[in-house]
Amino acid sequence: MPLNLPNLLTWLRIILIPLIVAVFYLPDGWLTVREINLAAAGMFGVAAITDWLDGYLARILNQTSAFGAFLDPVADKLMVAAALIVLVKLGRVDALIALIIIGREITISALREWMASIGARGSVAVSMVGKLKTVAQMIAILLLLFNEPLLGLNTRQIGTWLIWLAAVLTLWSMAYYLRRAVPEVIRHGR
Repeated sequence: MPLNLPNLLTWLRIILIPLIVAVFYLPDGWLTVREINLAAAGMFGVAAITDWLDGYLARILNQTSAFGAFLDPVADKLMVAAALIVLVKLGRVDALIALIIIGREITISALREWMASIGARGSVAVSMVGKLKTVAQMIAILLLLFNEPLLGLNTRQIGTWLIWLAAVLTLWSMAYYLRRAVPEVIRHGR
């Protein structure tokens, strides 16, 4: 396992996951609801920034590695799944949305692993729709964790619209990846 700055940022994201969840399970009275929301949103915001920053630094510092390429998407999926489960429990996200997003992540991860095993990983490389889905999803989760008015804006309402948009983009990107993979599946399925 290469120990470099991009991989350390990915490990930081993984460490933040249980902390984001744990803040909602602190004993009553330790923090106000507002402080809990702010702490969770702050940690999620840091984690979301490291999601972009670790890949950027790996490329510009020429510190890409097979381990980093493996760990980064795992950290992303764990972070999103954990936050969505907390948000469902809090009643801020519909369970159907969480199921769509988490189910897609599992499906596409498995598809990418299988495509890599047959030498066709490039056919399911990240698309622009997938990137847009990620941006909408991260902003939505951040706003839904914060759950307080911000500059006169209803963060919960905006977060809800964005998470629904992310769910639509999730289905769209999944269809895109599956359509790209079908020819390889047919060719290697014999």
